[in-house]
Parts: sequence; structure tokens; C-alpha cells
Amino acid sequence: MSTLLKIQFIIHEGAADDVYVFISSKIPHGWEETLLENERRFTLYLEDHSLGMEMVKEFKDRFPGAGVTYVEQEPEDWTMAWKEFFNPVNCGETFKILPPWLEEDEDNGTTHIVIEPKMAFGTGHHPTTSLCLETIGKIVKTGTIKAGQDFLDLGTGSGILAIGLCKLGLTGTALDIDPLAIDCAIENIDANGVTGKVDLAVGSIDCLDNSLKFKLIVANILSGPLIEMAVDITSHVKPGGSLILSGILVEKQADAVARAYEKLGIGTAQHFASGEWVCLVWENIGANQ
Repeated sequence: MSTLLKIQFIIHEGAADDVYVFISSKIPHGWEETLLENERRFTLYLEDHSLGMEMVKEFKDRFPGAGVTYVEQEPEDWTMAWKEFFNPVNCGETFKILPPWLEEDEDNGTTHIVIEPKMAFGTGHHPTTSLCLETIGKIVKTGTIKAGQDFLDLGTGSGILAIGLCKLGLTGTALDIDPLAIDCAIENIDANGVTGKVDLAVGSIDCLDNSLKFKLIVANILSGPLIEMAVDITSHVKPGGSLILSGILVEKQADAVARAYEKLGIGTAQHFASGEWVCLVWENIGANQ
């Protein structure tokens, strides 16, 4: 197995959102953050050394003085590195994301989502993932999302959102265009004891039968695909259902995504923001139709 490229850099707290945008535009998976005094240390592990070196060069240009370092590391050291740096992620008042080795030590009344860190897919540290879970928790309190409903998780990745919804008593379908993502999601779903509550498949919204509709659709992907799939996504929401979209930048993308859906007659989006990112939410879509 080839070596991994371990990249680390430290930035001032005020630049964190800009760094999130930069990293998420380059890689689909998670990274590790360590909070320091007024600073954050970011750690990435990449199999693609060419991409890693490209990121190092661009990062030095964008964030001079960040102290970027990189080193080749044997794959077997990677898991131990996660155990050293992985911190639990609080996602509002409802959810908490934990690695398996910390779960037994955590009991604060939240719903736990156990994720084994992988090189290829998210650990829940990306701010859009925690924002989605926090937003789901808020909507649960209104009674719009509740046990017994069905959901579609579009672009499931490591399966975090689907697992959270299943633990709230929902059942559903999770899709991703990457077969390896589905394999990863299957492992995490089994580890969280919700096997049988969600069906997984490789594909996107166009692989669904036109008659198949869901009480809730969540899609934490990118603004471009969200706009392109607006008609298809809304067509699969049940009357009275809800839609949660994320992976969207507040300033550069939120208005464009919202307009693409609002012009379809589903109402005005609610905006739930965290730093540079936003969740767009529509509740009770077409309830009177």
C-alpha cells in the first residue's frame, strides 16, 4: 500500500471559514482540527500525493505565514493518528458525533452517531455536516420531523445524516454516486445499530422511480448540483414534506440555490447559517395541494 501524505498547517481563528471553503473545494472527505489559543491546527491525510502537493502550494499562496508542513507517512500509522487527534463533534442539542473508542466515555443526553474515521469519507468535522444535524434537531423540536416518517439522504457519503435520522425513528433511502461511499456508509450504519432501517444504493436522484416520494429529503452536496437537480429533487417530496439542502456558501451561493427552488412554487426557504455555510429549509411543502 502506498504511503500517505500528511499535511498540517496552523491558521488564526478568524481565517477558519476561508480555510473550510478552500479544503472542501479540493477534497470530498474530512480533516482534523485541533483548537489552540486563538488558532486552529488542520491535519489532512491524502493518498493522492499530487493533489496534496498542489494544495500545499496553493495554501502557501493563499495563507502566507500559516506554517504548512507535509511528510510521507505509512498507512498503518493513519488510524493511530486519528485516535490522537479526533475530537467529538457537538451538533446542536440533539446529536454528537464520536469515534468508536470514545463512545463509552460519553453520555450527555445527546443522540450519538459513531463514525470510524476513514481516509475517503467524512468524519462529521466538516461544518456543513454538523450544521445539517443541528438543523434537523431544531426541526424535530417543531414536530415537523418525527419518528415513523421516511427520508431520502442524497449524497450520503459516510452515512452520517441517514444514521442520525434513523436514530430518531425514521426510515429511508440513502444514495451516493461513489460506490466506495456506499461501502463506507454500510459499515457505519451497522456500527450504529440501524441496519435494516435504511436502503443504500449507488446513484443519484435520477435513479429513483418517478412515483417514489419522501416525507423528508436531505442533500448536503454542492450548490451547482443542487440547482441542476431542483426539479427532480422537489418532485420526490411528499405533500406536506420537508426539504433540507446544504453544502452552500452564505454569500456566494445561498440566494441562487434558494431561487432555483422557490421558483418551483415550494415557498420561501428558511436560512440556518453557521459561519460561511447555510442550510436552506422548506417545511410543509405543498401541504394544501
